[in-house]
Amino acid sequence: METYRLDGKVRLDHYSPSRAGASPAILLLHGSGGPLRGIDPFAEQAAGMGVHVFALHYFDRTGHTWVSPRQIEEHFLDWMNTAGAAVSHMLSLPGVDHRRVGLLGFSLGAYLSLALSTRDSRIAAVAELFGGLAEHFAADAAKLPPVLIVHGERDPVVPVQEAYKLEEVLKKNSIPYEIKIYRDQGHSLTGLAQLDAMRRVAGFFREHLRQAA
Repeated sequence: METYRLDGKVRLDHYSPSRAGASPAILLLHGSGGPLRGIDPFAEQAAGMGVHVFALHYFDRTGHTWVSPRQIEEHFLDWMNTAGAAVSHMLSLPGVDHRRVGLLGFSLGAYLSLALSTRDSRIAAVAELFGGLAEHFAADAAKLPPVLIVHGERDPVVPVQEAYKLEEVLKKNSIPYEIKIYRDQGHSLTGLAQLDAMRRVAGFFREHLRQAA
């Protein structure tokens, strides 16, 4: 793993594939609880499959390790712009295919991923888990790339209605999408649901980042 500092402040971890040549890249955006500590197992596995994976510690921009709901609105645009800067840095690196950039966001990171994708045409696909599209960005939803929606039916943090609202917006704007709602699951997935979601995310990026090429 290699680590960069955006503006000398924000940490961006890079898990690079071993194969030569231009490869797809996926940017991971964590939720309100903050990033994982240590090596990210998903990132390491994806890199082993020939994908550049970047994990952005966007809370470094505002000095947080976690945030409460009332802090999110205040800093949302700062974090979104930081994610955009991370995409720019990713695309400046050798071996990253400019046409095959995806975002994978969890909860708050899912909201950020979708919001940024209404403003940034460099993003070819978004997989959002336990999130939704903030109302302020819904007017630009026609600019979204293909989207994968993953949600728990019993999510107590982000209600599953957010997933269905996003689905309606995507339908209205003729955006390609996939949706999977897991019964008896909450704001995270366990057991077979977790394994199935990982398979869906991998298949979604495999399809849409390959198509982007």
